[in-house]
Amino acid sequence: MTIHIEALTFDVIIGLLDFEREKPQTVIIDVEASYVYESVNFIDYADMVVLIQTELKEKRYELLEDALLGLKSLLSTTYPHITVLSLKIAKPHILPECSVALSHTWNF
Repeated sequence: MTIHIEALTFDVIIGLLDFEREKPQTVIIDVEASYVYESVNFIDYADMVVLIQTELKEKRYELLEDALLGLKSLLSTTYPHITVLSLKIAKPHILPECSVALSHTWNF
């Protein structure tokens, strides 16, 4: 099975620049998490959303790279039966010309 969480959108403090540390900005998170499904081994996607939001809001990461690694650590620890995890964090309003994003896929 693969859970898809697409376009999870909320505001957080994230980034290196002074104005990014003072005012929350919008991020968009995409997640794909593959796992072997068994009736006792399911993943509650609503819980996963809350974990992601809480992690990013509490940690206030400076780098998207560190935010991705923090989410990877949290999700793989909370759900050890995940076999493949893909994460993407986009900052749609940081540049006026485009949205920027960082992503990575891990195989466990």
